[in-house]
Amino acid sequence: MLEEFAIFDNSLEELPNKKMLINTINAYSYVMTKKDALFKEALINCEILIPDGVSVVLAVKLLFGRKITKIAGADLFFYEMNKLNKTGGKCFFLGSSQDTLDKIVAKAKMEFPKIQVEVFSPPYKPTFSEEENAEMISRVNAYNPDVLFVGMTAPKQEKWAYTHYDKLNINAHIGSIGAVFDFYAGTVDRPSPFWINLGLEWFIRLIKEPKRMWKRYLYYGPIFIKMIVEQKLKQLFKI
Repeated sequence: MLEEFAIFDNSLEELPNKKMLINTINAYSYVMTKKDALFKEALINCEILIPDGVSVVLAVKLLFGRKITKIAGADLFFYEMNKLNKTGGKCFFLGSSQDTLDKIVAKAKMEFPKIQVEVFSPPYKPTFSEEENAEMISRVNAYNPDVLFVGMTAPKQEKWAYTHYDKLNINAHIGSIGAVFDFYAGTVDRPSPFWINLGLEWFIRLIKEPKRMWKRYLYYGPIFIKMIVEQKLKQLFKI
């Protein structure tokens, strides 16, 4: 049920300056929580869960009568980077390919010159070994960033950050933002603000990357709608 998730309904400026886990929820991730218990646990127990999708925003309005604003992972990224650039903070990017990370570093040096940036590209595989997890944790802790961005795609990134949260000895915001790594690096084009403001970012992404995105939007999307409609009917008829 959607009410199990404490979806953030404030502005990013209200985020406290302390160690905290920040995740996103959209139609795809909500459906996946029904199949993946650890993923569900990670989303329920994070400090901040931002509504990264028009579908979730509409579902909250339909089920609970609350008006919330969509906050994309990219919104979180630029908020954190702009804030760090004002103070001269440190940021760590964990995940993605070395090529993508190199592009992120080069672009960040130009756009956010006051931020110190460190990166690490873990092996591309479904699960990491204990040694690989230990190396990632060690690198992050040694750098001691103010913000840690994890980009391993959902639900892998959320589960990794949640599982290793206590071993990350950093006083930092830990945000799982997946596709933002590619958007910022320029390896994948994010839809223009015109489409984003219309609530059609998903449609443009589907057109641009049909092989990768069709299942997320054309398979899991209808399942999400079915689940929300069923919840609404249970509300109406007290089932």
